[in-house]
Amino acid sequence: MNINNLFFHLYYCNNRQQNQVLKYSFKVNKTINHHELIFITGGKGYILFGNKRYQLKDGTLLYLCPNVLYSIEIDSENPLCVMTVHFSYANVGFSGDEWNITKEIDRLPLDFVQILKDYYQINNIFKKLVENWASKLPGYEFSTKTLLRELLFEIFQNIKKNSQNYSTSLKVEKIIEYMRQNIDTRLTLAELSQLVQLSSPYLSSVFKETTGYSVIGFFNKIKVDKAKELIIEGDKKIKEVAKVLGFTDEFYFSRIFKKIEGVSPSEFYRKNVQVY
Repeated sequence: MNINNLFFHLYYCNNRQQNQVLKYSFKVNKTINHHELIFITGGKGYILFGNKRYQLKDGTLLYLCPNVLYSIEIDSENPLCVMTVHFSYANVGFSGDEWNITKEIDRLPLDFVQILKDYYQINNIFKKLVENWASKLPGYEFSTKTLLRELLFEIFQNIKKNSQNYSTSLKVEKIIEYMRQNIDTRLTLAELSQLVQLSSPYLSSVFKETTGYSVIGFFNKIKVDKAKELIIEGDKKIKEVAKVLGFTDEFYFSRIFKKIEGVSPSEFYRKNVQVY
């Protein structure tokens, strides 16, 4: 799953704080037919999922998937305070002149229960999300979808920074920056592996896991993105664009471009540059 291609639909959001929750113990058993994020901002309770029972406290993030049974127990003395968002999504891709829409198949790459650290920014974005939803001001649907994407990005960043593999993630970012600075050259996997002191097989694995692309595939995508920019500017021939990006073979460049964009560079030019 490439989360960059996801289009979200929101069902509703909610924000229950200390003065809005019921002051007695209760247990809820339920399933939902969509996705839900629950962020605990205070109080105590438990959630039962399968055969496991998890304690809920400030900073806990729950990710609930469709058609999964779970139970939540609320503490009467210190009831839970939560912010929630209910949503579904579709995978929306574009290749050539065609849009491809696929209903979700996989779950988002999140654990069922996640204990977050340094979550001020997540709390802030979640609060804006539920406030925008509650306001119902003109444009609130667009703004809440934008905030949901921002929220998910911040959650993934938070998890990455607090994971044991954060140093590896930084190496992936170092490689991407090196690619951007050397976009006009031909880089090899061996060269990039040496740059960050990782073996080529391990780098290939973690790079694909982090970005969704192979190392060289991602480098080619960066080149093609730059090629589109140069083509739309309209002052360079396709052969010149290929040369600027380090391709000695114009036809090989065209094959790479078409593989990624679904159209050849010349077709892209005709469809996106107005000729008078």
